[in-house]
Amino acid sequence: MNTDSIFNIQTEDEFNAAALAVFKFQYTSNLVYQEFCNLLNKNIVSVTNYTDIPFLPIQFFKSKKVLIQNATPEITFSSSGTTGTVTSKHYVSNVQVYIDSYLKGFKYFYGDIREYCVLALLPSYLEREGSSLIYMADDLIKKSNHPDSGFYLNNIDALVTKLQALEKKGVKVLLIGVSFALLDVAEQYNLNLKNTIVMETGGMKGRRKELIREELHQELQKGFGVTEIHSEYGMTELLSQGYSKGNGIFNTPPWMKILTRDPEDPLTLQTTGKTGGINVIDLANINSCSFIATQDLGKVHQDNSFEIIGRFDNSDIRGCNLLVL
Repeated sequence: MNTDSIFNIQTEDEFNAAALAVFKFQYTSNLVYQEFCNLLNKNIVSVTNYTDIPFLPIQFFKSKKVLIQNATPEITFSSSGTTGTVTSKHYVSNVQVYIDSYLKGFKYFYGDIREYCVLALLPSYLEREGSSLIYMADDLIKKSNHPDSGFYLNNIDALVTKLQALEKKGVKVLLIGVSFALLDVAEQYNLNLKNTIVMETGGMKGRRKELIREELHQELQKGFGVTEIHSEYGMTELLSQGYSKGNGIFNTPPWMKILTRDPEDPLTLQTTGKTGGINVIDLANINSCSFIATQDLGKVHQDNSFEIIGRFDNSDIRGCNLLVL
């Protein structure tokens, strides 16, 4: 299926038409998704709007090969997990679609990546293979074409020296990092960055005590001397990202949409403003599944922006009771 029309979506009607076309394609071509839809008595005839489309529980990426028929994975992304746990696997048959999605998504919110020096502080992700975040960060570093762009592991001193040198030159910098690593910098230094976007990708990954977003951002703002902390909302199972430019309020590119479901009834979508389970439509997931019910809790606002409030507890069957079908 051609992705050109997906990345050219501009209106709600165009999104609806594209979502329905993708649903028909995936219902016909993805047998895992088709079987799930059939169990819910949903099919091409009964689905007439994107709000009718069934959302596949994200846990299926742990137990099934969520991929259209006759497609060969070009790359397989996997989620992080402790030893012995089952990780999600996202089989990507056309990695160029992922590249197009994150480049166009970044440009939509921040402009051309070539305007930035990209510094990536992602030690926990660099320690394993199969990270979609590392793939994206590595490509952004290369495409920035800046001589100082690069990854930083555990050498915080070198990172801070680089940040200060770039600040003096007035270079626009994107510092993207996992929360615990950014906190390490913020606690050890007292910076005053005017030209740097500090973007956290979430997660303490078991390295530190979890903080609520307000606490985390307050500490990072103080340590880096910035007025806002940006955030990226992405996951292994998605090929697109949402971005927040502050206050934990995220927006998505036009080919991605967030809805919420009733925590007590996962088949019922909620109106805006209510806290519920996060459902994601990511039309870039063209050859896997574009309609995913995540384990995140959040709310969607009238302007289609959204915030993440937490996650369903692992013991909370309400979050995954579609799996009993």
